[in-house]
Amino acid sequence: MNGKIFGVLCSLSGLAALVGVWAALHVAYGPLVLPRPDFAAWELLHLFASGEAQQAVAATLLHALGGWATGGLAGLLLALLAGFWSPAGLALRPVAIVLLGTPPIAWLVLAALWFGANGFDAGFTVAVVILPIVFVAALQGLDSRDPDLDEMAAGFSAPPWQRLTDILAPQMLSHLLPALATALGMALKVCVMSEVMASGTGIGGRLAAARANLDLTETLAWVLLVVALVLALDLVIVAPFRRRPC
Repeated sequence: MNGKIFGVLCSLSGLAALVGVWAALHVAYGPLVLPRPDFAAWELLHLFASGEAQQAVAATLLHALGGWATGGLAGLLLALLAGFWSPAGLALRPVAIVLLGTPPIAWLVLAALWFGANGFDAGFTVAVVILPIVFVAALQGLDSRDPDLDEMAAGFSAPPWQRLTDILAPQMLSHLLPALATALGMALKVCVMSEVMASGTGIGGRLAAARANLDLTETLAWVLLVVALVLALDLVIVAPFRRRPC
C-alpha cells in the first residue's frame, strides 16, 4: 500500500475512533450531557444551508489571518532591527520574553475592555500573541547565520539584494517557517476564544450565543466547525510549511 494512502487511512481511523468515543459517551450520559454526533453534524449542515456558518467563518478568518499577518510582520521587522542593531536587540529581547510569558487570556480580557465586541479586539489579541513568537524565531535565525557566507559574499562584491535572498533568507526560514506554522494554528484558537469572551462576531460569537441559549447541539456544531477549520488550515497552509526544505 502506498505510504501516503496508509497515512491518510491512519488519520481517518483516529478521527473515527474519536467519533466512536463521542457516541459511547452519548449512550452513557444521555443527550442532556452530549448529543449524538450525527445530530451535531446535521445542525452544522443546517447552519451552512442558512448561510450563517459562511458569515461566521469569513469574520473569524478575517480576524485570525489579519492578526497573524500583522503580528508576524511586526515580529519579523523588529527581529531584523534587533539582529542588525545591538542596542535595539538588548532592549527588545526582554520585552519579547515578557510578552511570551503573558498568558493569552490576559490579552483577551484587556482587548475586550479596550475595544469591546467590534471585531478589532480579536485581531489585536491574535497579533500581540503572535508577535513575540515570530520575533524570537526570526532572531534565532539571524543569530545562527554563518558569518563565513557573509564574508564570502563581501569578497565577491555580491549586491545587497542577492545577499538578502540567497544568504540571509534561507538561513532565517529554517527557524521562521515552523514558527509561522505554529502561530497560524494558535491564531485561530485565540481568535475564537476572544470572540467567545466578547460575544462578538465570527464563530466565537455564534458559539457564545448558542451557549447562552443552552442549545448544546448547536454549540457542538460550532465546535465541529472550528475543528474542521483548524484541520483545513493545517492541510492547506501549515502542512506545506512543514514539508518545505529549508
